[in-house]
Amino acid sequence: MRTVPEGFILPSFGGASAAASVDVATQTMPSGGGYSGPRKLVLICSKGNLDMAYPGLILGNAAAGEGIEVHMFFTFWGLDIVNKKTNGKLQFTMVGNTAMHMADLGNLHPGLEHWSMPQWMGRIPGMTKIATNMMHKQIADLGVPTVPEFLDLLDAAGVKMWACRMSFDMMKMIEADLHPAVQGVISATDFMELSEGAQTLFI
Repeated sequence: MRTVPEGFILPSFGGASAAASVDVATQTMPSGGGYSGPRKLVLICSKGNLDMAYPGLILGNAAAGEGIEVHMFFTFWGLDIVNKKTNGKLQFTMVGNTAMHMADLGNLHPGLEHWSMPQWMGRIPGMTKIATNMMHKQIADLGVPTVPEFLDLLDAAGVKMWACRMSFDMMKMIEADLHPAVQGVISATDFMELSEGAQTLFI
């Protein structure tokens, strides 16, 4: 398991202005805001593609760094993110993703970095593996950890993670399959109680 430096939080990709708008010491919004109680965030992670795993992980990390109570609920294919058998092998596909473009193409000709890749290219054998490897490289170049390492970091930061009972049973999983950071397997009803008073984001 990766050793987590004390107090380690990934850099905020939103800049200093976003952090400045929150009073971290009291965990409340600044005066004049619509909400003045303790801050709580719930992230519902429902997709298991590589490009859909990182948004929840990054948001959870950013919130924990601001002193916000964070709960992550993994349901349906999102369970692949916390399944030890799959979370190191998440893939990215360009099929159905019309926003897919390659920044490196700008080195060949200015403007090509914004060119959307044709959908038919995604059906070429081996293209999913190529696209996945490309995304892994881009993520690593930014110094962002792998998904399993990220889960360790979130656990160290105090983020609570939960697996959806129905999805867990549907996929014939056992508790030994889950990353150690997962607190438990809970029902939708349990989740409703857990998320009371929280800002909820569905990913």
